[in-house]
Amino acid sequence: MSLSAHNVLEFWTHEVPLTLFIILAAFLYFRGWLRVHSAGLGTFAAWRAGSFCLGLMLIWIAIGSRLASLDHQLLTAHMIQHLLLMTLAPALILLGEPMQVLWYGVPKFGRVALRLVFQKPIVRRLATVLIKPGLCWTVSAVTLIGWHLPMVFTMGMHSEVWHAAEQSSFLGAGFLFWWPVIRPWPSTVSPRWSTIIYLFLATLPCDILSGFLVFCDRVVYTEHLSTLKEFGVYALEDQQRAGALMWTCVTVVYLVAAAIVAVRLLSVRSGEENEPSQPEMAATVAAGAGPQSVEVG
Repeated sequence: MSLSAHNVLEFWTHEVPLTLFIILAAFLYFRGWLRVHSAGLGTFAAWRAGSFCLGLMLIWIAIGSRLASLDHQLLTAHMIQHLLLMTLAPALILLGEPMQVLWYGVPKFGRVALRLVFQKPIVRRLATVLIKPGLCWTVSAVTLIGWHLPMVFTMGMHSEVWHAAEQSSFLGAGFLFWWPVIRPWPSTVSPRWSTIIYLFLATLPCDILSGFLVFCDRVVYTEHLSTLKEFGVYALEDQQRAGALMWTCVTVVYLVAAAIVAVRLLSVRSGEENEPSQPEMAATVAAGAGPQSVEVG
């Protein structure tokens, strides 16, 4: 198969499905957002919609753009992809309160099916376990360190299946990690002071990995050696850049998140946002009525 034919096949098997999925998710979100406003069920700030769409865009950049192919050529590109999927995109999407808004965006039969799923005790018990901060932190740390072990890293670079699993696990671990921090619906508990400790502890695995990459005097991942010449970059230099990028980005993002949590904890909560109450929404779902008892189409 020629290179051009291979590129066309890869485009139709990867970029097209991803793009269609993102467009569908954005459409359903805005459909729900408009229905909530038109039905007078509450008000979601416009910045939440912007945050959700920006998060979707970052997922597309990480997986569907030119960056995805550079991932196999530069460790720095791999690190950017990892940061987009695990650190930035999940946080932005969760800030958009996707569960509440998408509820009104999906067709009526979808809401009926979701209501049946939410009513199952095993689903609620599983959800309660999955959002425990200790588990979320552990999954995030294991995913980060595990995929950057040289042997596992090599496996991901040489297998499309394992590479897809790597990207999926980065994104999934990112959602789990940010859930106890952002606590979107159906969470019923606001962030606590322990959230700041949670964010501080989360920097430790990143610091260990990024510090190792920055100060190590040998090339850890040799998969990029054959492709770095065309970029005019030495392998060790690329490795140091990747480590420094991760170190800086994660530190800044977690620091900003901790500052926002601290400000929220110190401020008066009443009347801050004119949005549906999370405890009330969770209570109605537990009763089997969905986010609101009012149907919108």
